Amino acid sequence: MADEQFPAALTALEEYRNIEQQMAQPDVASDPNAMRKLGRRHAELGSIVAAYRAYAQVRDDLEAARAMAGEDPDFADEARQLEGRLPAVEESLRAALVPRDPDDARDVIMEIKAGTGGEEAALFAGDLLRMYTRYAEKRGWSVTIQSENSTELGGIKDVQLAIRAKGTPAPEDGVWASLKYEGGVHRVQRIPVTESQGRIQTSAAGVIVFPEADEDDDEIEIDPKDLKIDIFMSSGPGGQSVNTTYSAVRMTHIPTGIVVSMQDEKSQIQNRAAALRVLKSRLLAMKHEQEAAEAADMRHSQVRSLDRSERIRTYNFPENRIVDHRTNYKAYNLDAVLDGDLQAVIDSDVQADEAQRLAKQE
Repeated sequence: MADEQFPAALTALEEYRNIEQQMAQPDVASDPNAMRKLGRRHAELGSIVAAYRAYAQVRDDLEAARAMAGEDPDFADEARQLEGRLPAVEESLRAALVPRDPDDARDVIMEIKAGTGGEEAALFAGDLLRMYTRYAEKRGWSVTIQSENSTELGGIKDVQLAIRAKGTPAPEDGVWASLKYEGGVHRVQRIPVTESQGRIQTSAAGVIVFPEADEDDDEIEIDPKDLKIDIFMSSGPGGQSVNTTYSAVRMTHIPTGIVVSMQDEKSQIQNRAAALRVLKSRLLAMKHEQEAAEAADMRHSQVRSLDRSERIRTYNFPENRIVDHRTNYKAYNLDAVLDGDLQAVIDSDVQADEAQRLAKQE
């Protein structure tokens, strides 16, 4: 049945069916890259299709009940019940049709860097690494440390990790859909282990998150002539060499000045491939940020410096309190949050973002 009220839903339904037909073709089914791209779009359209089908079912049942109401009072009662349900399913469909971030279903690359606060900042960066690792475990995601520079006391100067979902998640369940809100300066207030006087110290760590590009992502093309590649020995805490082969890779993208270093893979070839993928991810993020800036619609804020004044969140140990300064979310379960129970904090950002997107549609 044609539905003039929601033409965008019918367009999505048609595309959804076409994708299913493509995925059933033997040549496509045997191509992992093609299946990954189609699967991501199929999952993206899935929430719209489900909402439309729920709406269409109520609408069609209501029309049928109204047609039969004159012959049977039971149908009149059913029609009244369906009339009560119709506004809710219509609203759910409208919400599903609000454009999402196209990267929501992607995996992410995350960087955590110690900021102001010396060794205490490095220890806090290590706490954030553990928090995100535990959160990823709770979500069933994998975490791969791609590079890490640690301190002698066990802190983290900087670390880069890839966080990936299994399979092809729906956009709302994607890694980027949740972790994109983590980019910014995280401030900690506590008595440092290095402080003999027992005074509370404020320090900070910066988090940068960007969606991971696919190896064959056609949005980003890199000319080999634009790359400068240096090979060096891998190093550990304090800069000492951890092996005797030149397997670590430093890749510089000359046009943008972006530098990616990779040393944690087993071979130079693996480090080179990993560095190239991270570089493509950085360039993809830069491209999308430029597009969003031109549209005056920045989707999220990323850390520009590690200055404590640019904080997005404060972790107060003496009060066991966590505060998200963008949404005014506050809770007194900091110990649980640092153990990976981060969902309620992230949900406050998701809900604020969704409310903003809905408001723009009105």
